[in-house]
Amino acid sequence: MKDDKTQTVIGRLEDFDQASGNFAERMIFNHRPLVILLCLLVTLVLGWQATRIGINASYEKTIPTGHPYVANFLENRSELSGLGNSLRIAVEVKQGSIFTKDYLDTLARLNDELYLLPGVDRPYMKSLWTPTTRWTAVTEEGLDGGTVIPDDYDGSASSIEQVRTNVARSGEVGQLVAGNFKSSVIFVPLLEVSPQTGKALDYGEFSRQLEALRDKYQTDELRIHITGFTKIVGDLIEGLTQVLLFFVMAVLVTVVVLYGYTRCARSTLVVVTCSLVAVLWQMGLLAMLGYELDPYSALVPFLVFAIGMSHGAQKMNGIMQDVGRGTHRVVAARYTFRRLFAAGMTALLCDAVGFAVLLLINIRVIQDLAITASLGVAVLIFTNLILLPILLSYIGVSPTAAQRSLSSETAELQAQIKHPLWRVLDLFTQRRWAIGAMLGGLLLAAFGFAVSLNLKIGDLDPGAPELRADSRYNRDALFMTQNYAASSDIFVIMIKTPEDQCTRYASLSAVDALAWQLEQLPGVESTTSMAAMSKIATAGYNEGNFKWYELIPNDGALGAVQTRAPRELFNQGCSMLSLYVYLSDHKADTLNRVVEASEAFIAAHQVPEVKFMLAAGSAGIEAATNIVVKKSMHEMLFWVYGAVSLLCLLTFRSWRATLCAMLPLMLTSILCEALMVGLGMGVKVATLPVIALGVGIGIDYALYVLSVILARMRAGDTLAQAYYQALLFTGKVVLLTGMTLAVAVSTWAFSPIKFQADMGILLAFMFLVNMLGALILLPALAWLLLPQKVFAKKPEASVLVQWVKEG
Repeated sequence: MKDDKTQTVIGRLEDFDQASGNFAERMIFNHRPLVILLCLLVTLVLGWQATRIGINASYEKTIPTGHPYVANFLENRSELSGLGNSLRIAVEVKQGSIFTKDYLDTLARLNDELYLLPGVDRPYMKSLWTPTTRWTAVTEEGLDGGTVIPDDYDGSASSIEQVRTNVARSGEVGQLVAGNFKSSVIFVPLLEVSPQTGKALDYGEFSRQLEALRDKYQTDELRIHITGFTKIVGDLIEGLTQVLLFFVMAVLVTVVVLYGYTRCARSTLVVVTCSLVAVLWQMGLLAMLGYELDPYSALVPFLVFAIGMSHGAQKMNGIMQDVGRGTHRVVAARYTFRRLFAAGMTALLCDAVGFAVLLLINIRVIQDLAITASLGVAVLIFTNLILLPILLSYIGVSPTAAQRSLSSETAELQAQIKHPLWRVLDLFTQRRWAIGAMLGGLLLAAFGFAVSLNLKIGDLDPGAPELRADSRYNRDALFMTQNYAASSDIFVIMIKTPEDQCTRYASLSAVDALAWQLEQLPGVESTTSMAAMSKIATAGYNEGNFKWYELIPNDGALGAVQTRAPRELFNQGCSMLSLYVYLSDHKADTLNRVVEASEAFIAAHQVPEVKFMLAAGSAGIEAATNIVVKKSMHEMLFWVYGAVSLLCLLTFRSWRATLCAMLPLMLTSILCEALMVGLGMGVKVATLPVIALGVGIGIDYALYVLSVILARMRAGDTLAQAYYQALLFTGKVVLLTGMTLAVAVSTWAFSPIKFQADMGILLAFMFLVNMLGALILLPALAWLLLPQKVFAKKPEASVLVQWVKEG
């Protein structure tokens, strides 16, 4: 033992100099009761606040409102027919057809109940029973038309036959009515803020109301199918109960493994409690600031808990070793605070940077996730770096457990016999094994990079990839795809014209040409526009002869169509047209083809006083989101790696050490992208944050291992000796927490919510690979980049390394 008094074994608290240590240590440990009292008060206040936190989502939060496509949609939203957040509810009859009195009466009742739900954009709601659903036909007197359900409908056989005729003439077969006449759709556009309540739409409550209606009207003869963003979010919110169960399971796994390692119930309980208190503080602060949890940030509380457990286990291990040497528990807590506070603070700053970089992505739900996670990291500074060692200074650790913790280390040091695992890991500080590890890492990086080139942006599967393929929602989505030509994946192109000139020949011919080009693309099922309606009308004006199915260069004749055209095709002032493009799915490739073809057409066809604008509709908004995600992905990685590298450089004062810490992280990111390809996952709003989070979390392991290596090497140890000391002090806890957290989150793979299962697999992979990188690749890189002669020239270390050295 060195003579430095900070390392002296002090068995009695009276023999300890209370004035020793830096200012922060003295302020915290010399006022321990006050610190605990303040933390208790904060816990009570924020715990009460946490009970008020809500769980909700917002359609507009999931879209990039700053992107030109979305800006165009929002600017013209009042002119469009409910093309934002909407639902499609299909009512299917199992036997017969929809043309029965019982079916139509049931549809009418369901239509009326949906119409009265708070948050429904009622003027744009559409079904067989709404007055906006009309038919048009050619008669001896020219064009005629009316509502599909006639005003004199009475349920008689003749009335029902009239409805059948009107449906056939309405053009709604394949859109509102299935081609086999066994179902029809109620289209329900939604508002973000309910005019009845003045509050944001509660997706969870709205989904429950939909399910109540489903239970009310669904029978053995009648089936209800519901699709739309709101229903996806509603199902995810409903599944948060199951997410909570898996969170509890992960906590229990962590507790069991940690106790199995320490055999000390009191210290295990303190570590877990402090980590859970951090989550409680986080929830309370979010509630105070007016934030809500949403399904996309559901994994953040566990990440905060995982980070807290990682740092807490390091603190507990340090105190346990000092107590095992005979040091008083208060002195042991102060020694551990001195050695690990700077390393822990730097690691948490890196975590915070990894989260904060997400603020650069102009999608509100990701920015909210960044704030949520950053708050969690901020409270960990108080709960796990300050409160935890203070609590352990009072409670202490089991003397038996402390002796057991130190006995194996002492036996190894005295007998010069290393633990088999440490002996294997120590090989990577030798030339042959180090070169092998680096070559292996290089080959993995090359393989991972080659595979990651196939990483797609956006959804890769139809329906809702966040849910299981056999979930009720995806079964409903499949029903819609199989029975309706016009899918819910709608890409809408807006065409601005001068006032009352939307039906000019020049405008309609350009729209018709674009529609024809888009119809040739794979994945495009059909299009609808005023141009198509005008061609139908022209044929109708000429005795229904389809030789006249063409746009005629006569503005007056084309303008006559306005009185009978569906409202969604043009606005009230006839200054904007809408080209509806119905897609077979919203896969990334499908959206890319439509966007590229549309942009190319717009660039090549400039019509005076006519402006084509992308894009509205569910597919148009998703296309814009994919573009932003693709652009943000590389920018995000650039900034997160840049910021974490800068923090490491300031901490270690060595570019060589910084490379040792960063290269394993980069390998993990590359392999994570390759894993996403293998799992069939695309980069989207739900998965993009995980890529950045892995960098912030992964640096923790490298910091704890590398700080000890640098301190020991600057004290004169060889790399092998320094790494062995790092394994005994912080390395075994890195191994413990990495394995434990990986096992804990891997249980999520059994979740019925596919999004949570995918996140569990990705997180488990990152915990494991980052841990292996810190224990295998880092010492191998240190062999190459940290030769002993470097430390002979630089005996003084940064503040972090100096504090570790003092321990």
